[in-house]
Amino acid sequence: MRTLLPTFRTNRLFDLPELNFFDSVLDGFAAPQLYSKNTQWEPNIDVAENEKEFLVRAEVPGIDKKDIDITLSEGLLTIKGEKKLENDEKSENFHRRESCYGSFTRSFRLPSEIENNKIEANYKDGVLKITLPKTEAVAPKKIEVKS
Repeated sequence: MRTLLPTFRTNRLFDLPELNFFDSVLDGFAAPQLYSKNTQWEPNIDVAENEKEFLVRAEVPGIDKKDIDITLSEGLLTIKGEKKLENDEKSENFHRRESCYGSFTRSFRLPSEIENNKIEANYKDGVLKITLPKTEAVAPKKIEVKS
């Protein structure tokens, strides 16, 4: 029993009351999570930048492109969508269900001006790709140093 006490102190079980007892005990083990704490589904999103444009890549498998809404307002890019549960599965007896369903909203503030009329969005194989070209005024200009 003495060997468990330092483990509890290092896991700070008593300092963090929001932790579940079983979660803190299993922290040191490579065990799968028994249940999910996060009940809201959000797609994984990558945002990249190069000299000419911003590139946004969102993983949204199982969502129809008509259920995705993209807006850009005052430098705030917002992606909304909904992954709907199909009713065909009511007759099946699930032993485990890990698929997430529901609506999501993700917003990102872009740090520079975008050419609104040249924005493109493509959806293929469950991946949404948004290309946001920068305006000429904010494109970096190389300055040559003269001697």
